[in-house]
Amino acid sequence: MKVTSSAVSLNVDDVPGSAAFLLEHFGFREEMSADGFASLTRDDVGMNVLFLRRGLATLPADQREEHAAGLILAFVVDDLEGELARLRAEGVTITMPLTEEEWGERAFQVRDPNGVIVQLVDWNAAAGR
Repeated sequence: MKVTSSAVSLNVDDVPGSAAFLLEHFGFREEMSADGFASLTRDDVGMNVLFLRRGLATLPADQREEHAAGLILAFVVDDLEGELARLRAEGVTITMPLTEEEWGERAFQVRDPNGVIVQLVDWNAAAGR
């Protein structure tokens, strides 16, 4: 098997709302879109984020009404405090404050308009342990 690209696909009620959140606050760009579908990318992420409208007939019947619950879109960043300050200045609600785990991971979370969790992380603290 040869993998040529990767994506995470999330079912949400409001595709334009989730897409706009990643476009505005996280620097993604739209690669493709149609009614009930958006594919977003960044050159430095290594995967696309796809949003599909819940109930879309093209989804298998057992997946149509599922919501992107229990999933976290996690992005490792260089300047965690800087990103936290930037998002606050942009009016984004921080839904999990900056925390540090005993193994060195530091992270905070926000949620998009559909409740999709976006977590920004750094491992810089782990290097010094």
